Amino acid sequence: MPTVQRPAVTAVLAAAVLLLTAGCSGGDGNAPAPTASGGTTGASAPPSGDAPGPGTGARAEPPPAKGSVEVAGTLTEGLKSPWGLAALPDGDLLVSSRDEGTITRVDGESGEKTRIGTVAGVAPAGEGGLMGLAVSPGFASDHMVYAYFTTESDNRIARMLYDEEKPAGKQLGAPDTIVRGIPKGTVHNGGRIAFGPDKMLYAGTGETGETGLAQDKESLGGKILRMTPDGEPVHGNPRADSVVYSYGHRNVQGLAWDSEKRLWAAEFGQNTWDELNLIRPGGNYGWPEVEGRGGEEGYVDPVAQWKTSEASPSGIAYAEGSIWMAGLRGERLWRIPLDGTKTVTDPESFLAQKYGRLRTVVAAGGDKLWLVTSETDTRGTPEAGDDRILDLEVR
Repeated sequence: MPTVQRPAVTAVLAAAVLLLTAGCSGGDGNAPAPTASGGTTGASAPPSGDAPGPGTGARAEPPPAKGSVEVAGTLTEGLKSPWGLAALPDGDLLVSSRDEGTITRVDGESGEKTRIGTVAGVAPAGEGGLMGLAVSPGFASDHMVYAYFTTESDNRIARMLYDEEKPAGKQLGAPDTIVRGIPKGTVHNGGRIAFGPDKMLYAGTGETGETGLAQDKESLGGKILRMTPDGEPVHGNPRADSVVYSYGHRNVQGLAWDSEKRLWAAEFGQNTWDELNLIRPGGNYGWPEVEGRGGEEGYVDPVAQWKTSEASPSGIAYAEGSIWMAGLRGERLWRIPLDGTKTVTDPESFLAQKYGRLRTVVAAGGDKLWLVTSETDTRGTPEAGDDRILDLEVR
């Protein structure tokens, strides 16, 4: 077992930290178009049993079958290889640059950018580099920022003290590694981290192209991990001595919780099906034995699936009763309206080919989302202004 070590927004953004949420489909969204056919209609998921805490008990009305997306504005632009996005309690945002290894603060009203520092030890290569970000649930008192990044030897998760009193560019403390030994590769590094409603830290990892790692419970590759803010295993994990929460994943880059505290995850398929999964502890999500819905005993089928040419999903967020999923190769934002653990209807897409590759989406309270484009990640075709953070209003 590896050693575990846009316009103004209100303070409601503090809650977005709990909802934060490319590896690839054939190389981070550049897989050959699939030849198999199939729809994206949601299927009934198995009983979740996955929530870190009980639901509210009152079942919310499902959202309407048809939704809408309005781009209210562009908060900021000129970002280089943006990947992770995290909201600070005051409404400002932190965004990571995968290839530069830096973290930049973006004013939540004006969009003004200030580089706060460089993460020591980041070794960008291929799909690896500085990826997911998360802000501590106790940020007001501990001032800790968490990051998932690639080094010369592995992927790891570390936390850093963010001292706003220091000069710009020198506000990040040295990384304190809490989990090391996550397998690294040129592809399929996972990278999304988020604090859940239980205030525990979750991480999506990839199998680096070595498919057997996904089924190997002793490896941290091809998994969803759950840990304390110190990187230790949590009560309720399948094994008391392990941070592994679920397995059989190819490359998880989307994590979000719904209103009933159920955990959802998006992951890249190979050449046929990308997936949205409802996560339960100890669940085996099939890779590499099954891609998409297989209906095979012992494996959890996805709630929704897409052709890789239409999705290649990275970040996801929950808002207005739906999961919102950013597509890289698909260059669109998917809405998946939920009725409990089922979909209300077929997922619907928005913004197709309007802003290029879409990397990260974060709930900003109510009907607001932040959406990060990904045209400067070596896979896109950047234009003037790329990359940018868009301010969305969704229904």
